[in-house]
Amino acid sequence: MTDAIYTAHAHAVGGRNGTVKSDDGHLDARLAYPKSMGGDGNGTNPEQLFAAGYSACFLGALGLVARNQGVKLGEHSLDAEVDLIKDETSFHVGVRLKLNAPELDRETAEKLLRDAHEVCPYSKATRGNVRVDLEVA
Repeated sequence: MTDAIYTAHAHAVGGRNGTVKSDDGHLDARLAYPKSMGGDGNGTNPEQLFAAGYSACFLGALGLVARNQGVKLGEHSLDAEVDLIKDETSFHVGVRLKLNAPELDRETAEKLLRDAHEVCPYSKATRGNVRVDLEVA
């Protein structure tokens, strides 16, 4: 993609019981099936990595939206939960994003959450393919 402003590089070996590394060395993780799926749980997994990436990206979008709307977020955080769901033929994922922004009133927080969901690159990538539930704590 010639218009990319950044390209991440990762190399995986062995699938869910392997390793994953980024080309710059900042990510170097052992992968393992979680205990709930019969694994030893002694490593991260694709769902955790996706939850981490999505929540960080979404907070960036939230900050952008808040600045553009003249809203001061104050202390805030986002919890992401990514489910691996068995369906009729294989698997799919579902996502829940919960905004913690105690200095905002609920209406403002809900609007920012919806607006950030419209601009976040992860939200755009999953739209129409992954159910994403938004919630204000």
